[in-house]
Amino acid sequence: MVEPLAERTRDLYAAAEERLLAIIARQLAAGLDAPSWAEQKLAAVQAMRRASQAVVDELHQAVTLDVFDAVTQSYNTGHRAAVAELGALSDDARRLVDERLPQAQAVDRLAQETVDVVTSTHRGILRAIVDRFRAVVSEVTATVALGTGTRRQATQDAMRRWADEGVTHFRDKSGRRWQLTSYAEMAVRTATGRAATEAHMRTLAEHGVDLVTVSDSPRECPLCRPWEGKVLTIGGPAGPRTVEVEHATQDGVMVPVRVAGSLDEARLAGLQHPNCRHSVSAYTPGLTVIEKATSDPAGYEAGQRQRAIERKIRQYKRRQSAAVTPEAKRAAGIRLRQWQGAMRTHLAAHPDLRRLRHREQPGASNLPEPRTAPTPEQVEAARLFSGDDTTPREMSDDQLAAAMRSTLLDDRARARVEAEADRRDLDALLDRARPGGRLVDDLLALSDDELARILPHLDDADTLRVMAEVHRRNRAGQLPGVRADLVHLSDDQLAARYRDAPDDQEATAAEAARRDLLAQHFPGGTLRADLDQVDDDTLAWAMSYADPAELARIAEEMDRRDAVDMPQPATTGDAVDDLLADRQALAEALDPAPDPDGWGALADDALWAAVAAGDGAPTPAAAEEGEHEEGPRITRREARQLYDEYVYRQYLAAEADCRGYLLNRKAKAAGHDPGSLFSGPARIAHSRASDELKEWWATHGRLTQAEFIEQATGQRQRWAEGARHNEADQQNKR
Repeated sequence: MVEPLAERTRDLYAAAEERLLAIIARQLAAGLDAPSWAEQKLAAVQAMRRASQAVVDELHQAVTLDVFDAVTQSYNTGHRAAVAELGALSDDARRLVDERLPQAQAVDRLAQETVDVVTSTHRGILRAIVDRFRAVVSEVTATVALGTGTRRQATQDAMRRWADEGVTHFRDKSGRRWQLTSYAEMAVRTATGRAATEAHMRTLAEHGVDLVTVSDSPRECPLCRPWEGKVLTIGGPAGPRTVEVEHATQDGVMVPVRVAGSLDEARLAGLQHPNCRHSVSAYTPGLTVIEKATSDPAGYEAGQRQRAIERKIRQYKRRQSAAVTPEAKRAAGIRLRQWQGAMRTHLAAHPDLRRLRHREQPGASNLPEPRTAPTPEQVEAARLFSGDDTTPREMSDDQLAAAMRSTLLDDRARARVEAEADRRDLDALLDRARPGGRLVDDLLALSDDELARILPHLDDADTLRVMAEVHRRNRAGQLPGVRADLVHLSDDQLAARYRDAPDDQEATAAEAARRDLLAQHFPGGTLRADLDQVDDDTLAWAMSYADPAELARIAEEMDRRDAVDMPQPATTGDAVDDLLADRQALAEALDPAPDPDGWGALADDALWAAVAAGDGAPTPAAAEEGEHEEGPRITRREARQLYDEYVYRQYLAAEADCRGYLLNRKAKAAGHDPGSLFSGPARIAHSRASDELKEWWATHGRLTQAEFIEQATGQRQRWAEGARHNEADQQNKR
């Protein structure tokens, strides 16, 4: 993991070194055959110094940014590795560990230490370049003066030695000689490895994990070989020993573990040295199985040989860059291809090794290395990944959409975006449907689905309004000329349908007009108060959407408009004559309207249209055969219909006169209907009637249906005489 991070820094230094060598080579090659070559080169020292200073300044800036990125990335990787190893923790505890922010101060400290170590070498770069440049000029001048070589050959020899040694080199505290690129790579690799290890160990220790095991790395070095596969303690004392620890999954069960020493002790002995590939992982007592480490000294030697060949390849690539003459450039290319062939031969002999071509490159030719700027989609996706649960709320709709377009989000991140989008849609819907916390008057603008979404957020009164609106829509969908599939759409959906479905625009426009009428005459879902401002046709249309109370209001308004002076009820003293007189007076008052007996036929639309146009009349009720004699007052059929009204009138009058005492105690206990006493056989009626009602019948009479038809039509009825005898008998028993 640390190698790719350190390689970026090495490439930066290699690129800088190649640029500096090219600057010096071009400066030395210019005017090489001129007599005053030496004087010109010494005069150009300041110009070369300024060019080199620009390269070093760019290098410093790029290295600082790169080192901070590398150390931070390595620290986060170590932290996540520790979280992944905490498998024995509960899901909630492991999620808490994963969501904790890394130690920012520790990361900055490690990164700054590395920057200081690496960039401390920059102070000697400019001085070494100027001194070495002057030395090359002096050496070439002396060679030509002594006659031991040409100026061109002497310059090429000096540049070859400089390319082999590197732009600058120095010795560390241990006396080891380093090239600048190698030292920078080593320093960054060590720092990134240290950051990953420190984050790893810190996270494990904070959650009670003290034992770790060392990995078995192929081609291990002699320093690390004794510690492979061993169990170490993070914070315990040094020295090998056996400790008793509790089983990871079995409470109270102790497991003996052989500990080879502490992690600090192993590091002092050479473990995790610069460029070390060994790692440590959490040891879970009773669960972790440690495989026996396999020693591979031959593999280590093969790996070191590969590193040596890589250094040779880089050396001759630098010689190509520093070549002053075409002959020197061709010679360096030949030796480069020879060493590349040696690399292929070596890898063929050791199939377990793989060629790392990036280690053979001296670096790109531009500094800093050009990086492709991240796209807005990538930036927003990274923001989602690195943020917490509040991050989606802080992002705009465009930013969330860009993150979704990046194709970088996993299922969890996509679910967070979708949940945030749903929340925003609901908030926008509630703002539109319930501004200021009050449900809007015009619910027609909302679709059925939107009404269903806001329903859990409404109080009882608003919920009843929504239910009434849905019921009104369901009823409207069953009316002629109304499209049920359009009724349930919102205004926005209806407008979109009008735009997107040209063939359906007529029906869509009709639905929009229907909604305009509803909004005008049923504001807030209730019938408007000023019905006197509504024309007759609209009132008739509104009846299809009105509830019973609103229908009564519409009927009252229609009666007010078509007011007729109704005749006073007849008071002849005879109930039958009063009924007949009232019926005749009503027919005269409604003239020229058809006789009330024919109103039922007007339910037929075609017949009503003909009557309204004066082209026809409702068919009167057919007379029953044998019902008429000459000059009947009304037909027996009409008399039977009037009898129900007679019974009801008698019931109301008797209830008022008797103050509600119509049933005797026994009939009342049996639950009989007092209205049933005014029709049917006299024997049953008198057996259930109260004394007050019997007295009232003696005064006002009680007619059966046969008696009423006989009196109303003037025709004798076979059962009427018997009914009169029965009534007289019951009255005589009082």
